[in-house]
Amino acid sequence: MTTTVAIAGSTGSIGTQTIDVVAARPDRYRIVALATGSRVDDLVAQAEACRPEVVALADETRLAELRERLPGGIEVVAGPDALATVAETADVTVNGVVGFAGLPVTMACLSAGRRLAVANTASLIAAGPVVQEVRTTPGAELVPVDSEHAAIHQCLRAAGRDRVVSAIQLTASGGPFRGRSIDELAEVTVEQALAHPTWSMGPKITVDSSTLMNKGLEVIEANELFGTPARSAGYGLEIDDIEVVVHPQSIVHSMVTYADGSTMAQLSEPDMRLPIAYALAHPDRFDHPYGRIDWSTLGRLDFEPPDRVAFPCLDLAFEAGRVGGTAPAWLSAANEVAVDAFLAGRIRWVDIAAVIGQVMEAHDGASAGSLDDVLDGDATARRYAGAALD
Repeated sequence: MTTTVAIAGSTGSIGTQTIDVVAARPDRYRIVALATGSRVDDLVAQAEACRPEVVALADETRLAELRERLPGGIEVVAGPDALATVAETADVTVNGVVGFAGLPVTMACLSAGRRLAVANTASLIAAGPVVQEVRTTPGAELVPVDSEHAAIHQCLRAAGRDRVVSAIQLTASGGPFRGRSIDELAEVTVEQALAHPTWSMGPKITVDSSTLMNKGLEVIEANELFGTPARSAGYGLEIDDIEVVVHPQSIVHSMVTYADGSTMAQLSEPDMRLPIAYALAHPDRFDHPYGRIDWSTLGRLDFEPPDRVAFPCLDLAFEAGRVGGTAPAWLSAANEVAVDAFLAGRIRWVDIAAVIGQVMEAHDGASAGSLDDVLDGDATARRYAGAALD
């Protein structure tokens, strides 16, 4: 039986690696839809290689160009809702869209009762309560793709029953600035922030890794996936039961500690194709290896606590998670604005946390009972962040 796959954000890092995974087992998986924001050249090349049934482009100003260049027989959709459209076409949708723009894809896929392989953390961070509701749609299934949550997902499968889990440990590589003091970080450059020691990712996610905001966002996401908000999970965890541990080798992708004191970990070499393959094959195992460890050469595994003074974004995220409501949406939006400003050379690296902190001080305490609440919170936080940059 062939599993059909749609890829939202197909021209990004997650999308291109998903195509690579599918190519390893073309007898079991078939790509039926590809979607991207505006990268027409890359989308055309992918369509020629994969021959999907439909391609989607968010930038409708380039629709005519795309139609002219595509192979025949491929349907084309374009516009603001185009990426979400493909999420209703396949057995599994991989959401690799970066940032808040990926939320409609998440909502469409789960609302359609399909499996969502989610690499878009903003979906669960900014709109957790809203996403929780559509997760209850009959047939809907959410499998995380980022390496840490995929590791936790695998470890929790061994839990067997409710409330035997006492803590989750999210591992962090520490990024390119691990070990530097706050004073040493005052003048780091964009190029230095983008030089991640172990992972190859897009610029926004790489900068988030350098500030440890990525880990703070992952804490909120883990709480939504496996903690109290995820009512069906039943593990009874609160956000402060989620710990962050710096592990520079990026071999242990995360851990779960059980009530009897035992800790279970998922280990592999850094390779995003492994969690992608896991999400595509779930509940089975993908039968092509990615990230297999050579135990004869693995020398050491190091662990240390994060430096919360040099990397204040981590505590900003924990506090937003504790507050709940629209606070995570505000955090995610402010971070996107601040990171864009840093990449454009408008602010220093250390100013990213300062801008976010200023925005979060203005949070109005609003709830996130509906999608409109989340959208309003996102827009308001972006206005505050823009004002903080002026």
